Amino acid sequence: GTGGVVAVPIFKELGCEVVELYCEMDGNFPNHHPDPTLPEALEDLIKKVEETGADLGFAYDGDSDRIGVIDDAGNIIWGDKLMILLSRDIVPANPGAVVISEVKASQLLYDEIEKLGGRPIMWKTGHSLIKKKIQEEQALLAGEMSGHIFFADRFFGFDDAIYSSARVLELLSRSDKKLSLMLSDLPETFVTPEIRLYSSDEVKFKIVEEVKNSLSQKYPVIDIDGVRAIYPSGWALVRASNTQGFLVLRFESKSQEGLDSMRKEVEGTI
Repeated sequence: GTGGVVAVPIFKELGCEVVELYCEMDGNFPNHHPDPTLPEALEDLIKKVEETGADLGFAYDGDSDRIGVIDDAGNIIWGDKLMILLSRDIVPANPGAVVISEVKASQLLYDEIEKLGGRPIMWKTGHSLIKKKIQEEQALLAGEMSGHIFFADRFFGFDDAIYSSARVLELLSRSDKKLSLMLSDLPETFVTPEIRLYSSDEVKFKIVEEVKNSLSQKYPVIDIDGVRAIYPSGWALVRASNTQGFLVLRFESKSQEGLDSMRKEVEGTI
């Protein structure tokens, strides 16, 4: 994609030692699908980070508005955990700052923003929806699991993955911790990746409505985008994709038992 051509000289100018991987621009994407949220698309980058002892690795989509981050231990830092890192940098310097994320994001993110003195907003999934919400709320930071990260702090409020990379490099340069240790103080939770269940456009919204009606009889629910049911040990999400024919599920719990129990109940309802 476009990222390697632009990012490499910028990172060198910033003083980084850059190891390039698939940085030639080729719209056929011969090496892997250009999606920095797909684990299989990150496998070669993870290997390269481990082989070279790099401090971190960056991956981009075709037009460089979505970012993927690999830490020094070869772990993927998903969008919600990346948002925690960035919130820790931005919110303390801007008390009361608004930070926006989506219904698929970890509860740890929303709890951390509050703990830092910010105002978290959970919003609908979708690049254009988040972008509009930033303007409405005058948010300084917003981000999605998809790797779209929007900075209005020292930037213009849109999603530029190379700028996001520079902000990660900046906070890493100011810390004596390796990237893999920067989130080690977070409480442990058990969380699934996004689970996609194929469903026709005709029935997917009806299924979500039925799940909401069922779960809302027993649990508090957030229904701004699908249904996010709040369990004693965590949360369960069922939403219909806005662009494709499938349902999206995600679960997070304080225990593996709680996670398994939520999944069994929700998937049984579907």
